[in-house]
Amino acid sequence: MTAPAGSSRSAGATAQAPRGPQPLLAGRMLVFAAIVMSALTLRLAVTSFTPLAEKISDELGFSSTVVGVFGMVPTAMFAVFGLLTPAIARRLGLEGTALLGMLMAGVGMLTRAMVSDTWSLLALSALALGGMGIGNVVIPPLVKRYFGDRLALMSSIYITGVQIGTILPATVAVPLADAFDWRISLGVWSLLGFAAAAPWLMILARGRKQSGDAAAVLPAETHAPGRPWRSPVGWGMAGMFGMTSLITYSMFTWIPKILTEAGASESFGGSMVALFSFMGLVAAFAAPSVCARMRNPFPIVVGCAVCYAVGFTGLFLAPMSVPILWVIVIGLGPSTFPMSLTLINLRTRTHVGSAALSGFTQGIGYTVACIGPLLFGVLHESTGGWGAPFALLGVAVVVVLISAWAACKPRMLEDSWGAKTV
Repeated sequence: MTAPAGSSRSAGATAQAPRGPQPLLAGRMLVFAAIVMSALTLRLAVTSFTPLAEKISDELGFSSTVVGVFGMVPTAMFAVFGLLTPAIARRLGLEGTALLGMLMAGVGMLTRAMVSDTWSLLALSALALGGMGIGNVVIPPLVKRYFGDRLALMSSIYITGVQIGTILPATVAVPLADAFDWRISLGVWSLLGFAAAAPWLMILARGRKQSGDAAAVLPAETHAPGRPWRSPVGWGMAGMFGMTSLITYSMFTWIPKILTEAGASESFGGSMVALFSFMGLVAAFAAPSVCARMRNPFPIVVGCAVCYAVGFTGLFLAPMSVPILWVIVIGLGPSTFPMSLTLINLRTRTHVGSAALSGFTQGIGYTVACIGPLLFGVLHESTGGWGAPFALLGVAVVVVLISAWAACKPRMLEDSWGAKTV
């Protein structure tokens, strides 16, 4: 909700002292559409490519090693732009930064579908993923800025959008490629990136003038950039998000291999990855609302740790006894992912604090997540079994618990990060 035209109150003051819940879309339709469309875009470049990797490799002629490099690019770019985006946002504003991210995503996804060599494909994929990394960081503070009275609901909506944007391309990529061509299947998703850029462009075009959509750029915050790394909240959030991402990407990568070595078919292994993804959609609906209702949501994290422990134990000791149950239980563990994104707003006073915490959390978190699937595979290769890799995930769960203890306490980042009012 925004201050009335001519008001001397800052956006930060408005976010800190809402007048109570307002109708969700009243006066905020355009920015609501911008946030939802941007959320749908944030994983398209990842899951539209993976199912087509073999087809693309056959035409462009790259090896399985290069496919592995493509697999590391998403988390690497999310990490880099997680750390860079707060500085970009201070120069362009949140809305301008969101526009930049969506344009990068659209251009990258469109042009990579036109290339005829591996390195151009890699570079343009990195461009698209960099734009999505920007979007990862700016969406939470934009939710706080415009929907501070509806944080739980909007967090559920945009996180659900991210999950839908993860599942949908993976589902239709191969049928589209079979019906048309892999280039069509890969490039068609750029349309959503450009569509997501359009409402941000309209918001910026309105400048500071108030309008019926109340989606003008809000007054600047009156706080200097803070230092999340000086706060236990910052490190707690980074550890919780990072270890959750490490576990999640390791499971995405290795569930098929674990099950096929135990005697399952490749198609069954793939279906279990889809089931694991679907559980993330369930968590996206429920976790933000439950988290927002609890003063200290640490008990939810304990429940997630129990799910991990049961699922990992079952998948390790008896993978083909009830594999669907093991995957469902493991899939509930990453409920700490939507929790982390929700806590970015619940543990900050202003959207400036939210932007700083979002960048630090995701920058550090995705840096850690980069090494998860690789280290999991190295441990399996060196030991010839799954004991050491699952031990790695067990350590990650312990770190999630320790980090969440700090992140979930009812305190604000700005109270301990060293920021000064200017």
